[in-house]
Amino acid sequence: MNASTAITADKDVLILPDLRTLLRGASAAAETLVAEARASVALLVSTNGKMDRKALDREQHAVHGFAWYATYSETFREVANWADRIAADGKFGEIESLLAQLLIGEYSAQMIGGVSMNQGEVIRPMQMGLTSDQLAAFQTPAILTLMQGGATQAVKGRVADLLAQAKGRPILEASGLEDVFEMIRDQFHAFAEAKVTPFAHQWHLKDQLIPIELVEELGALGVFGLTVPEEYGGSGMGKMAMCVVSEELSRAYIGVGSLGTRSEIAAELILTGGTQAQKDYWLPKIAAAEILPTAVFTEPNTGSDLGSLRTRAVLDGANYVVTGNKTWITHASRADVMTMLVRTDPNTSDYRGLSMFLAPKLRGNDQTDFPTEGMTGGEIEVLGYRGMKEYELGFDGFKVPAENLLGGVEGQGFKQLMATFESARIQTAARAVGVAQNAMELGLGYALDRKQFGQPIFEFPRVHNKLAMMAAEIMGVRQLTYFAARAKDDGKRCDLEAGMAKLMAARVAWASADNALQIHGGNGFALEYTISRVLQDARILNIFEGAGEIQAQVIARRLLEDGPNA
Repeated sequence: MNASTAITADKDVLILPDLRTLLRGASAAAETLVAEARASVALLVSTNGKMDRKALDREQHAVHGFAWYATYSETFREVANWADRIAADGKFGEIESLLAQLLIGEYSAQMIGGVSMNQGEVIRPMQMGLTSDQLAAFQTPAILTLMQGGATQAVKGRVADLLAQAKGRPILEASGLEDVFEMIRDQFHAFAEAKVTPFAHQWHLKDQLIPIELVEELGALGVFGLTVPEEYGGSGMGKMAMCVVSEELSRAYIGVGSLGTRSEIAAELILTGGTQAQKDYWLPKIAAAEILPTAVFTEPNTGSDLGSLRTRAVLDGANYVVTGNKTWITHASRADVMTMLVRTDPNTSDYRGLSMFLAPKLRGNDQTDFPTEGMTGGEIEVLGYRGMKEYELGFDGFKVPAENLLGGVEGQGFKQLMATFESARIQTAARAVGVAQNAMELGLGYALDRKQFGQPIFEFPRVHNKLAMMAAEIMGVRQLTYFAARAKDDGKRCDLEAGMAKLMAARVAWASADNALQIHGGNGFALEYTISRVLQDARILNIFEGAGEIQAQVIARRLLEDGPNA
């Protein structure tokens, strides 16, 4: 195929000929470029053939940039796979084709010119040691065709028109999921539209806890036991169902979409690391929403460095006595049990001395948020993500029954926690997809309603182009997230895939919210407009469950240490 003649011949054609072949070709080209980037970055950070930690830190920009390029390559592959999968069902129609070529055309151009890791932080190919010859080789006929013909103004305008015709949402429903998951999506979309969307903004503005009645309704719907095996009273539906539910609830309000996160973490900890007695006792209660868990890991001076935690637990008879401080604890007042990571071996200063506990506590009441003896707490006022509230906690003589040591063996806490990160990051990616979808819908609705200079502002290219790119990026990261969920449900190691999904989804959510607010103009800056809340909520996604910088480091190290087929 001669790329230049193909483009000349088809310059007025919106959907590129033989698009799925082009998508597969672009994926192969991206994979080759990333393999070359891996080789050059490995030289920057290796000493005598081994990874050098100091060099990894010194070359952080290149290392993290490599993670972004690898994530783009994985996105190319999953978009191509999605296109083939839905084409087999006769669902690869006009909008799906346009979104695919728009995304891959734009991302291909970015891989040549530079990929944005964050605002003001762009990684360029030469910074990873890639040569001009390698970049020229990347520009295969497939890549050139998609770059020059896949992301034109005409394509963006047509995508925007199709979005407007369908009001944003139905246009993105060719997800490639099985019917059962689409039924779950419809159920929770309807629930969220009736019970969450009309009220969420006032909960945010008044800084209120999500009403306990809504929490109880979600419990009755099975949200807190979605992935708990049926033998323990759950639905046993796996991570794909978790993604769909989290996405739909987060589209209405990220606080509601996050209510199940702590139950998911607690259940995963118990399933993978608990004794049989602990599984039999705790899992049915979590699945039935009889108890609400919270995750108590972070400390004031540790942040992402969980291995350096200092909160102590000392065995005293039938109880462990806990002393220390924790911070950024979500939904802590309402919780009935804490999954608590503390140091049980005072002779250690790293992850090896940490243990995990299932620590019961009393739920807060009208008189005090923390009535449990040996425990105090105070609220942290936050920008967004308000519906469950954040707290600092202090422990002084707080007692945990010895039988609540997870797994019954000290020193296993860090390993037990690491086993939950795949699921937590997949769910966070799904939450981000929901937030991005909400932002796009809000931006689209406003652009169609708002008139300036005698016409809806939607008609201006720099308005509808933003919406088209939002839709394309949401499509891509949705498929990346589903890919990670499928891998997890198949019992495969998926820390790499989960990390990539979370990394990309957080950026897409923030970009979508920021651009949707820009479409609102000055009104977007007014608190009365919902987009102001969505922007605030979107900002947390690049911080929790592994900040973007940590996430990129983990992805890059895994690929550099284990090789291109990790």
